[in-house]
Amino acid sequence: MKRAILIITVLFIAVISTACINNFAVQELNNKAQMYLNNGDYEAAIDRLQASLDLDSTIYETNYNLGVAYIKANKYKEAIDVLKKAAEINPERSDSYYSLAVAQESYAHQLLNMNIQSSNENNNLSEDDMDETETDMKTADDTVLSMSPERRKITARELYASAMSSYKTYLEKAPDAKDKEQVDSEIKSLEEEIRQLGQCE
Repeated sequence: MKRAILIITVLFIAVISTACINNFAVQELNNKAQMYLNNGDYEAAIDRLQASLDLDSTIYETNYNLGVAYIKANKYKEAIDVLKKAAEINPERSDSYYSLAVAQESYAHQLLNMNIQSSNENNNLSEDDMDETETDMKTADDTVLSMSPERRKITARELYASAMSSYKTYLEKAPDAKDKEQVDSEIKSLEEEIRQLGQCE
């Protein structure tokens, strides 16, 4: 009996020690990732945050910060996935819905810019628009690149609708948000984008 108690005690101490080491490692990785984010090294931040998620995927801040890093790196599909998880972990945090809306809207823009690129309308684009389109082509994943232009339009419209919903949820969670007027204006802009895409069919 004493031996069984000793074994249970040793196992309990081992589990607690491992949890403490993991928490310390997660915090160190998150701190390093924040430093990289602040310095604009988004790929290094993504690497650290993914390593942190490998240790503990249930921490809201890690998921949220990874979503922000993906947005900054123009990897919107990945941002959407991880920000949805952040919202699941802590559904009362309004910032995840705002960032999710930004990722969804940016991904839709990326898809539509690729349609412009693929239809060779570059002659009518400003230099800034051409740079943005080239960036979109470089950061797009294989799934997007294999989509037909019509499928991209449909997906963009769906993303705009999702972004509207995410912005509305953000305002529900943060009714006193300082940027309420700006977000309301963005919602109206998305409604117009959806309407125009519906007319293109």
